[in-house]
Amino acid sequence: MHTVDDSSLRTKTLTWHDPLPSLGEAATLSGLEYMRKLVAGELPPPPIAVLLGMTVAEVGEGRAVFEAEPGEHHYNPIGSVHGGFAATLLDSALGCAVHTTLPAGVGYTTLDLQVRYARGISVDTGTVRCEARVLHSGRRSAIAEAELTAVATGKLLAHGTTTCAILG
Repeated sequence: MHTVDDSSLRTKTLTWHDPLPSLGEAATLSGLEYMRKLVAGELPPPPIAVLLGMTVAEVGEGRAVFEAEPGEHHYNPIGSVHGGFAATLLDSALGCAVHTTLPAGVGYTTLDLQVRYARGISVDTGTVRCEARVLHSGRRSAIAEAELTAVATGKLLAHGTTTCAILG
């Protein structure tokens, strides 16, 4: 039996805000107002953003841009950043782009997420940027698409599309 050598053990400590107070405020703001408060730091980031190290860099009507720095703590067993890292960035930016089109008191949920990977991601990739835009926003559903690129090279890493149900 082989035992793991703990000499290369690393630690990551996370601290986040209780998300419930922000959810109460979210119900009183339009999606764009809420997202702008997140970007401005007037509301704390959601716990998933802290966990993955992603930030909302920009928002506008029907648009959201997220950035993140892939780290070795995102690695899978084959030595690259897990595809779920890219998928979560895409899903988050896509959903938030849709959210920017919604009035106060109206929510959304992802019905479908399609991800197409173009290149692997590693710590050497550096900062990644996910730009999402809404293609259609109706009373019952919205459709959006996004590209995940490496900031240093501008190369496409992944592309995603979503359909969201509008709730409210």
